[in-house]
Amino acid sequence: MTGAFSRISRLSYSAVRRGFASSSARPVVPEHNRITVGFVAKTFAVCSVTAVGISAALPDDLSLGLAPSGADAFNLIENGMHPPHLGWEHREWNKTFDHESIRRGYQVYREICAACHSMSLLSWRNLVGVSHSEDEVKAMAAEYEYQDGPNDQGEYFQRPGKLSDRLPSAYPNEEAARAANGGAYPPDLSCIVKARHGEEDYIFSLLLGYSDPPPGISLRDGLHFNRYFPGGAISMARALYDEVVDYEDGTPNNASQLAKDVTTFLSWASYPEHDDRKLTGMRAITLSVLLTVLSVWYKRFKWAPIKSRQIVFKLPKAREV
Repeated sequence: MTGAFSRISRLSYSAVRRGFASSSARPVVPEHNRITVGFVAKTFAVCSVTAVGISAALPDDLSLGLAPSGADAFNLIENGMHPPHLGWEHREWNKTFDHESIRRGYQVYREICAACHSMSLLSWRNLVGVSHSEDEVKAMAAEYEYQDGPNDQGEYFQRPGKLSDRLPSAYPNEEAARAANGGAYPPDLSCIVKARHGEEDYIFSLLLGYSDPPPGISLRDGLHFNRYFPGGAISMARALYDEVVDYEDGTPNNASQLAKDVTTFLSWASYPEHDDRKLTGMRAITLSVLLTVLSVWYKRFKWAPIKSRQIVFKLPKAREV
């Protein structure tokens, strides 16, 4: 056994020596090959910068709207009906949020959704420059009372809201929310679009997907049938109807428009960096294109003549003695 191991070791050592010898005997890479490798490396670097710009411009949650198939298909009993893919304008690579729709969506949230749902991650200052002016947001925040303190006497007091405060919640805690809603807990809507499969399509379809239960299905008291909700039974009753909210700008206030606007508002709340991300991506792509053009020009008019230049040494003639 020991002899076999020693023979294997000698053979391995010989193979390694031959490998090192062959690698050291390889010819040096020619000059034109090194130039090609350098050009490929530069091209790869430019493509990498462009890819970073594209990844910054496009949302990381880009939905292709592909219909489910096979094991990924939605089942009504387990996961609810798959929502149809809708053409949200802000999902296009060169489009931003419709800020007028965000303003209307906030109005729908304030008058309808805020009665049960909170947005604990959103501050009043986040609305400034997006859907409202600073004076408008200050006036809206001042309509609510916030507990602050302690003061110099060690007592807590109530004060009007200010820009740094979070949007108020309908309930002080989860237990109070469940007690007021028959045991169901209304989820926080700060990141609801990001947290749901289908994102805007799911939220929009859920808000309008109420109907009578199909024959043979009975729901207990306090539940409502919604074909897009997992299991089909949801505790939240339908909240959006035609003309339930009067828009300040006179936009038609049918149920579909209300659902579209509040979904846009919730999408902005989930992706507040959306517009800045696309702008940064466009700048990165533009910069990479300019750098590519500059590098091509520099190589063509600066280095091409230098690399193709031939230097000839002319030896002087020998003097005759």
